[in-house]
Amino acid sequence: MTRLNFDTQTMTFRQLLGNGVTYQVPPFQRDYAWGEDEWEDIWQDINTLFEEEGETAHYMGYLVLQSSDYKHFTIIDGQQRITTLSLLILAGLSLLQDLITADIDSQRNQRRQQQLQNSYIGDVDPVSLLSYPKLQLNRHSNRFYQTYLVPLDRIPNRGLNGSERQLRKAFFGFKDRLQERQGLGEDRGQEIAKFVDVWVDKLVFTVITVTDELNAFKVFETLNARGVRLSSTDLLKNYLFSLLSQGDRHPLEVESLELFWERIVGLLGQESFPEFLRIFWNRQYPLVRKRDLFKTLKRQITTREQGFALLRSLDRCAEIYTALQDVQDVNWTASEKRSLQALRLFETRQSLSFLIACYERFFESDRPVFTRILKAISVISFRYSVICGLPNYDQERRYNNIARRIHEGTLKPSSDVFRELRSLTPEDKPFKAAFINKCFPTFQRQNKQIVRYILFNIEKQNYGREFDLESASYTLEHILPEHPGADWDDLDDSQQEQLRYRLGNLTLLEASLNRQVGNQGYPVKRDIYAESRFGITQAIAEQYDEWNGQKIESRQRQLANIAAGIWRFEFP
Repeated sequence: MTRLNFDTQTMTFRQLLGNGVTYQVPPFQRDYAWGEDEWEDIWQDINTLFEEEGETAHYMGYLVLQSSDYKHFTIIDGQQRITTLSLLILAGLSLLQDLITADIDSQRNQRRQQQLQNSYIGDVDPVSLLSYPKLQLNRHSNRFYQTYLVPLDRIPNRGLNGSERQLRKAFFGFKDRLQERQGLGEDRGQEIAKFVDVWVDKLVFTVITVTDELNAFKVFETLNARGVRLSSTDLLKNYLFSLLSQGDRHPLEVESLELFWERIVGLLGQESFPEFLRIFWNRQYPLVRKRDLFKTLKRQITTREQGFALLRSLDRCAEIYTALQDVQDVNWTASEKRSLQALRLFETRQSLSFLIACYERFFESDRPVFTRILKAISVISFRYSVICGLPNYDQERRYNNIARRIHEGTLKPSSDVFRELRSLTPEDKPFKAAFINKCFPTFQRQNKQIVRYILFNIEKQNYGREFDLESASYTLEHILPEHPGADWDDLDDSQQEQLRYRLGNLTLLEASLNRQVGNQGYPVKRDIYAESRFGITQAIAEQYDEWNGQKIESRQRQLANIAAGIWRFEFP
């Protein structure tokens, strides 16, 4: 087992920046992106520390750092917060500089400015104005930060990239708020210094320092499992781009890499990228868990050539992955849309790596095969997951095995693929047995949608009538009501609890008729069901003169037989 080397400390901002340490945001990490909402929150949090009954300290969350010598640190997670706090200090230094320029208590304000600069920002050469900073930002932000903000030089307003604009806005935003807070008194230089001196001791971080990128990734996964929002996407990008940037490279190459990355993340979204990467990886390699993905990737991708190939493949597969989750994509046929709609409703993701492999293999060369594969997966998912509730991990492992063989070319004919899928499909006997006992608590939105999907499909199959599944004109009717009145007293509380969400107790009904039936007894409901346009509901009025557990069981058996015929795939 790999030893996880890390150190955890609780530190104030003063302790964090003290003792001559330096911090570096990795060159390819996400740009500074905080806007007014975020830095306004920090400003308000700091101000509450000065209220009469304010908190004695404010917790700022986790920082994840990487260092081998505990003098020079790479910021893995936390750059937005650290950068924002440095901008607040720089805003204070700029106000002190304004006082010095105006010859207001200039000597003491100069000493205050120098002390704050050395403690939290770093040294600046008085002649060249070159900085020796405690903090260096990424490649899109650092030049602006070191050239204009740290030396308190004239700050340009034109020709800035997005990150530079955000830095500029935050700096001037803090300067305006500080100026308003300190007023115009003669002692405002002292008040500015006192303000900074207080909050740097009251902002508290949990600082996790790791020795290498692999440990950093493991910490990310652990913190994510505990509900702390971190971006493992940034860490993956840093590794990949550091690999691609080895040796001599043309500036256009770096720009091209950035465009590739921005396009991929733009398609997927920052938070969805890690899950996409795992699915992408599992279409061609043995199944890997999310927590082991980074270790596996580093072991397999070790050269610039492999890195470039990976990035291009990611770019291509990101489009496929996104399309598979977008039912409205213009490239899908009506049949493909129906299958994808069902998969989205079931919220099953175990087949995604397999579907990407199938898309690459069959979409261009044999589109009808791909369409049939989508249909097969929707049937398998319904039987396997929705009704039978079989283990997801086992299903994903088996899909992974098929996907790898498609990718390798050892499953070339479509008949081989369908043969493998057949083995994943629950047979009629266990499917019907599970269906007969199935309950769907419809107070959960997904369950309600799944029941509508089942009943609308049975209506179409048995009675040849097709209705709009999404229409609010049609409602889900609980024959034994969710909240029964006195008319249902022949069923005790335990029986009602067991029966109300059974599939056999559920049907479709027009919204106008549903308002009439309410929680009334079955004789009243039966007369109204007879007026319904739904054949599935009319059949209840025709076939059952009373409603109890035995009738619900009987109807659910009928529905199970019908469902076995609907959710069936004829494998070649």
